[in-house]
Amino acid sequence: MDLDLGVRRPYSRRGFLLGALSATTAGVLAACSQPSQPAATSAPAAQPPAAPTKPAAAASPAASPAAAASPAAAASPAASPVAKPAASPAAAASPSPAAAGGQFSASNPPPVQNPNKSFAGATVIYYGDGVGIGNDLDKATAQRFEQDTGVKINVIPRPQSATDTFAQYQRFFQGQSADLDVLMVDVIWPGAFAPNLVDLGPKLGDATKNHYPGIVANDTVGGKLVSMPFFSDFGTLYYRKDLLQKYNISAPPKTWDELEQQATTIMNGEKGSNPNFTGFVWQGNAYEGLTCDALEWLASSGGGKIVENGKCTINNPQAVAILTKMKGWIGTIAPRGVTTYQEEDARNAFQSGGSAFMRNWPYAYALGQKDDSPVKGKFDVAALPASSGQKPVGTIGGWALAVSKYSKNQDASIEFIRYLTSPEVQTYRAVVGSFVPTIPAVASDPNVQQAQPFLANLADVERVARPSSETGENYNQVSTAFFQAVNNIENGQDPGSVLPQAQNQIQRLLG
Repeated sequence: MDLDLGVRRPYSRRGFLLGALSATTAGVLAACSQPSQPAATSAPAAQPPAAPTKPAAAASPAASPAAAASPAAAASPAASPVAKPAASPAAAASPSPAAAGGQFSASNPPPVQNPNKSFAGATVIYYGDGVGIGNDLDKATAQRFEQDTGVKINVIPRPQSATDTFAQYQRFFQGQSADLDVLMVDVIWPGAFAPNLVDLGPKLGDATKNHYPGIVANDTVGGKLVSMPFFSDFGTLYYRKDLLQKYNISAPPKTWDELEQQATTIMNGEKGSNPNFTGFVWQGNAYEGLTCDALEWLASSGGGKIVENGKCTINNPQAVAILTKMKGWIGTIAPRGVTTYQEEDARNAFQSGGSAFMRNWPYAYALGQKDDSPVKGKFDVAALPASSGQKPVGTIGGWALAVSKYSKNQDASIEFIRYLTSPEVQTYRAVVGSFVPTIPAVASDPNVQQAQPFLANLADVERVARPSSETGENYNQVSTAFFQAVNNIENGQDPGSVLPQAQNQIQRLLG
């Protein structure tokens, strides 16, 4: 992510499909790893997970300290291996299992390389993925790790909402609870949680050579490696290619106007057989996911990136125009209920065959192509639309893994992270779950690229970062003010009245 959010920097990735995409993410993250890092609401899970063992009452997002990104090690964008991932140390380091001929299924993760059995009998509590296929892969890899090392892994799905996850981690840390060992960390959180996290450098420092330097820099705070890269993310447009063909639409929409037109055409044709069919779904609930979506609307329409050069910029004609347009989607091409949708709600609507278009993260691709999916083979992925004369963008996301400073099983937890972030497991997750790797050798693996062909369509899409570096420790409050304002607009309020108030509120937070 480009955390000098005053200037949007395009990154071309046409050179090498998935590898280029991950490299670009690395470069952006490198630029972003100043006081904070671009964030991600991340890949969701197939079935809503069981409630965590110690679910705390959801704290008000606005009350949570901001998700400041790593103030440490801000790598220069130029220093990141954007153009030639194969030249990265990882490419020469350890070939992925797929490259070596290995085959994976969701229930058959790779074995632990050189398993350390000295911690056999320990139990590690892992707050893992709460959305999409990620939870299934977490359970499979936990079982394999226990089989190979004797360490029991208790997998607890985190809340599906990143906002709720942040609040829950806060409560654990405030109580110095030992009921949390390994945790997933959104890319905007390392700086905020660093004082509560174990320095992984002494034991995993060598393994970071496999990963893109810019992503590692984002996980480094004050010279300490507080988290290890797990996977990357970015916003994309899913579309029903069979329905485009059915209604003689030659290509997916390039502009928001075209999206409206295509969605309306398809809806009018499909309503006869499916009265509940809708045109477009996204993450419209009042939570961090809506910040990601709305940032894409603004940035792709000349409406800015929420905060730039220390100033909140959301009250401008272009932002008013695109949010007015979005407001008009509610109840026309989008269901009224979209104002409560998170990732899985949108995916379920699209994957069940009930929507022509969807904005979501890459995780939804593998789920949509499963044998039991009603839309298997019927959809594809493209860049999100933009306003006329503007460039398409995608909000950058991603997650890392960390160990709580209050864990009673830190060494066993670190070994589990070593396994989950290894080239072998990243290949497994990329092939089976469409998770974008953070390791160049995995990203450039032909088997991974074959499993994620949609990434070729996204080679030249610009990536935009949420303004975590600009807002520092106030990011969470800034994001909350923004997504609540956008949700109010979704629910009928006038952008021309809402945006000035929200801008003033955010500016007060910035000082």
